[in-house]
Amino acid sequence: MAEVTWGLATSHVPSIGAALDQGKTEDPYWKPLFDGYRPARAWMSAHPPDAIVLVYNDHGNAISLDLMPTFTIGTAARFEVADEGWGRRPVPAVIGHPDLATHLVESLLDEEFDITVAHRLEVDHGLTVPLSVYCPEPGDAWPCPVIPVVVNVIQHPQPTAHRCLALGEAIGRAVRAYPEDLKVAVFGTGGMSHQLAGERAGLINPAFDRMFLDKIQDAPRSLADLTREDYVRAAGSEGIEMIMWLVMRGALGQNVTRIAEAYHVPASNTAAGLALFENGA
Repeated sequence: MAEVTWGLATSHVPSIGAALDQGKTEDPYWKPLFDGYRPARAWMSAHPPDAIVLVYNDHGNAISLDLMPTFTIGTAARFEVADEGWGRRPVPAVIGHPDLATHLVESLLDEEFDITVAHRLEVDHGLTVPLSVYCPEPGDAWPCPVIPVVVNVIQHPQPTAHRCLALGEAIGRAVRAYPEDLKVAVFGTGGMSHQLAGERAGLINPAFDRMFLDKIQDAPRSLADLTREDYVRAAGSEGIEMIMWLVMRGALGQNVTRIAEAYHVPASNTAAGLALFENGA
């Protein structure tokens, strides 16, 4: 039987990928951020998964605002890297796991989650930057297959934080029901606090971010009780991406061990966070 062995929550700021691609990780501006990733990377390297379920949001590259599904799962065997306007990132295409992805779709539909199925999907920085946080030098291929799970945090009304936590719990059950012996890692991405436009452009709220980092381990339901408006008010219009971290947390069990944590301000004009958890029995 498959199992969820660990979960990673991490920001997917596009400039983090650019810093990696351009060899700037030791520059004074970027070095503190990437130094903070080192303990998590060392542990993840020693505990490689057989597959990754990666929760992120598309940024208008593969999914149009004219047709915005709430939850989408990619079931393809291969996902090309999107050109976001300045060329494709120099990273490998993402290899999928169609059998496990289809199993997730069927299981979630049986639990009455209305899932959109993507047989073809170009993946943007929301997915590739977290993979680079995990594996900064993939060479010709990422270490394992990846199943993209796309959440609408772009266009109102977004799913509630409670629904995202419930989705993660259902994903965890689905993984455990998969008959093949697989070690699965679940990534929740986005955030932390940031706002890119409007009167509050540049907003960063370290107090809220620290509270979120603290409570996601042992009190995720308190974070799920926050409304969309709570997240936008405290963390900015793009800070609502943090509800995707709750999908990751829901996929884990009640008892988790925090392996590593990092928080840095600013990465570009956002707060960047990371939390790595080992799943308990």
